[in-house]
Amino acid sequence: MSDELDDAITEAASGPREMTVDGITTKEHSLPDLIAYDRHQASKTAAKKGGGFSVRKIRPGGSI
Repeated sequence: MSDELDDAITEAASGPREMTVDGITTKEHSLPDLIAYDRHQASKTAAKKGGGFSVRKIRPGGSI
């Protein structure tokens, strides 16, 4: 999915911001919006992987 998203962002960024053909005007999402979306998706992916660290209490083997 990351490659598809990267490709979509690259394609949207390289295209025109606004285009008019036969009286129909279209606009693309702004680059800051695309970057925010990419960061959001990356944070969701990182959260699903369970990365980071865990804090555990270490007890010596002979104690209860």
